[in-house]
Amino acid sequence: MMQDLAQLTLDELSKMISDAQKALDARKISERKAVIGQIHELAASIGVTVTIQGEKTRGRISSRKGQKVAPKYKNPNNSSETWTGRGVKPRWLKALVDAGKRIEDFLI
Repeated sequence: MMQDLAQLTLDELSKMISDAQKALDARKISERKAVIGQIHELAASIGVTVTIQGEKTRGRISSRKGQKVAPKYKNPNNSSETWTGRGVKPRWLKALVDAGKRIEDFLI
């Protein structure tokens, strides 16, 4: 399955990296579950219960966690300053809104 990476296009390389990251993440989760299962079995064999910090008992990990959000607002005076619309409003936007401008005027 080894390929000459220099011969791949940028899209093919990006897809390969993405697929490898997904496979790595899945393997880590699988191995973690196996180790946690062994810990619970060993603890139960001596009559002890354990609580493992960070262990999820129900639900699942969100696949959206950590994803970047595209910016919605841009500073007209400095195009490198943007804001996604989440979290605390940046100072540049607050100053412009306080000066009488409408926030909608800065939508990208």
